Amino acid sequence: MKIEQIYTSCLSQGSYYIVSEKEAVIIDPLRETQQYIDKAKKDGVKIKYVFETHFHADFVSGHIDLARNTGAEIIFGPNAQTDYPVHNAKDSEIFNVGKIKIKAIHTPGHTPESTCYLLSDENGKNKAIFTGDTLFIGDVGRPDLATSSNVTTEDLAGILFDSLRNKILPLDDDIIVYPAHGAGSSCGKNLSKETFSTLGIQKKTNYALRENMSKQEFISELLDGMPTPPRYFKENAMMNKQGYNSFDDVIRQGDRALDISEFKNFLLNPDIILLDVRHQKDFIKKHIPNSIFIGLNGSFAPWVGSIIGDTNKKIILITPKGKENEAVTRLSRVGFDNCLGYLKGGVEKWEKDGNSISSLESIKSKNFIDILKLNKINILDVRKESEFSTKHIEGATNIPLRLLSSRFQEVKNDENLYVHCAGGYRSVIAISILRKKGYSGMINITEGFNEILKSDLNENCYNTILEASCNNI
Repeated sequence: MKIEQIYTSCLSQGSYYIVSEKEAVIIDPLRETQQYIDKAKKDGVKIKYVFETHFHADFVSGHIDLARNTGAEIIFGPNAQTDYPVHNAKDSEIFNVGKIKIKAIHTPGHTPESTCYLLSDENGKNKAIFTGDTLFIGDVGRPDLATSSNVTTEDLAGILFDSLRNKILPLDDDIIVYPAHGAGSSCGKNLSKETFSTLGIQKKTNYALRENMSKQEFISELLDGMPTPPRYFKENAMMNKQGYNSFDDVIRQGDRALDISEFKNFLLNPDIILLDVRHQKDFIKKHIPNSIFIGLNGSFAPWVGSIIGDTNKKIILITPKGKENEAVTRLSRVGFDNCLGYLKGGVEKWEKDGNSISSLESIKSKNFIDILKLNKINILDVRKESEFSTKHIEGATNIPLRLLSSRFQEVKNDENLYVHCAGGYRSVIAISILRKKGYSGMINITEGFNEILKSDLNENCYNTILEASCNNI
């Protein structure tokens, strides 16, 4: 028996490749499925089942393509209604794979159809449980992402409490927990950087599994501070439920070089988004006016989903050389299937042909500190609310990046605006958004708040950083 976790950092997502004898199964596959087919071919095994823990909201699963290309059967839990053929497992139904068994355990709460899969070895010993978004390492799934339901978020939270207590907690402590996500995912609030654990450790350390916790305490703690899900979550969930375009077709359409004339024709359409996916340092130096920056070097796909939102939007790309296919692939992971191609030759070709170029005014954190010591300045902090509440510069305005498109009117456009995040990635995204909305006079702090904290300001004016009530500056 072999269990392989395939973890994708950009999505903070784990899929699973499991082999016993000459048979294999895939749990919660990524959109691009060739990797699983290649693994099975190398191992000389047939992919028998594709198990889905639920209708994923934060990415588009590869289950349909994988089943089509391998003949594998798609397995969902009870209550999962799809527009394509699947097998709806009954609660406690057992699936034989080589010499191992996989039991479906219906655990509604995150969504009504959410199902965990319990693996037992050839001796009948329970070895691992694949929990999807029901149970994470350090957290549990949010209960507000169901594609359709007659129950409220609070109702689903209560149902999740019962699922965890009645279906998961009675299992043996030495069972390995393999979730669908780790830290960085928006499917929970407190996910650990660890991508697997034991059930026994989770019973001791996971706040949501606390002994003697009442259902009402669970509901209150789970829902407290839960941010509104990004728009693309609902659209991704519906794609997973209803079906989607073939991944190969999406790549053929998007991984296409555009000459200058075709590229310019696309730009005439105000509904088409020009997305620059290079490193932020390159975008700062030069970029095509009115382009949105979201670099491949960061949490690309989730930010595309949060910033652009509408998966039906048509996109043309500026990419680093050799990263064209990767960009289209990573867009498809979150359902952005309408990429129309990329500019052949990139920004360099654009500039060489005599077209206008923009750049961003930027300063290093140490230079920003010098200005801050001498002047009262306008500061926009685009970090998350939790980051801001922990530590921030007194007087800074906090508009988290995920909310900037809807709250941009709160930003003054009549003076220099110093923009920062934690490390210099999100601030460039923020400035590109504001510029597209007609703002000017923004100055990017290249290394972000992490470097600001290392400065002498942190030593000499400590309270200015840590306490909003401090008036030292």
